[in-house]
Amino acid sequence: MIALLRLAGRRLIWLPFMVLGITLLVFFVMQFTPTDAATNALGESATEAAKQAYRVSHGLTDPFFVQYFRFLGGLFTGNLGDTVPPAQPVTSLISTAFPLTLQLTFLGLLIAVVLSLVLGVLAALYRDRWPDQVIRVVSIAGIATPSFWLAILLIKSFALDLQIFPSGGYVNPGDSFTGWLQSLWLPALALGIPVAASLTRVVRTSMVEELDRDYVRTAIGSGLPMRVVVGRNVLRNALITPVTVLGLRVGYLLGGAVVIEVIFDLPGMGKLILNGVTAGDTNLVQGVTLIIALTFVIVNIVVDMLYLLINPRIRTV
Repeated sequence: MIALLRLAGRRLIWLPFMVLGITLLVFFVMQFTPTDAATNALGESATEAAKQAYRVSHGLTDPFFVQYFRFLGGLFTGNLGDTVPPAQPVTSLISTAFPLTLQLTFLGLLIAVVLSLVLGVLAALYRDRWPDQVIRVVSIAGIATPSFWLAILLIKSFALDLQIFPSGGYVNPGDSFTGWLQSLWLPALALGIPVAASLTRVVRTSMVEELDRDYVRTAIGSGLPMRVVVGRNVLRNALITPVTVLGLRVGYLLGGAVVIEVIFDLPGMGKLILNGVTAGDTNLVQGVTLIIALTFVIVNIVVDMLYLLINPRIRTV
């Protein structure tokens, strides 16, 4: 417990510096966008004098770091600016869209974890036999399948042909849990299957290495059932590497959710960033990118905590 608190303390100490670095990077990159905020706000027909007056009044002609520190001040007060006319607070739009992206990411993550554990353990237990060969082929095919292409196949098969699930749209879980699950199931599958395929290979490799250790042979030789040895010892030790890899895959899930939301017409962060790019809305794109990046950092801190809980060998570090 002390080691866990120590690690959490170290991560929390570095968190403000990581957040500062992310904000600086996002703000710096957005400075190179060819979009003119004054033109977006006033329209193409506005005179150059009116546009210049807008730039001056909104601080767009100030030096870079003056603009950046103004942006930081707004960030700390929960103000990410307004969208292009009709003006709406970026924070308000994100607070509505972000929960949906988190729901989709969590459901995709759940599918990926369950599938990879089942298939990875099964492949390791039947190493080099036909179940292992079949799972290997399926996992390679899953890794090679892009999420957006899988999403189109799922819509074609289960929404248009079989009409089991809707092809798009979102149902709030407060209105209907069944409707919510149906609206997110196909997007979550499209998001989670490629991640499950790559994690299956990691789980399988980690399980095989653990099954070859001396303590496993000793436990089985002493008469313990295989399911007990695997369930109590092998699986826990074998999960150390997959949990580390999972932290990196969460970033893929968050980024993939943005694309999947557009395909399934879900009002999440993906639709926001698409609207922002289409309209040349720098504040909106900047805000969405920043929130996704910060979420990725926080999730990886949580994964570090899980890694410490699973791996007792580093609790004294």
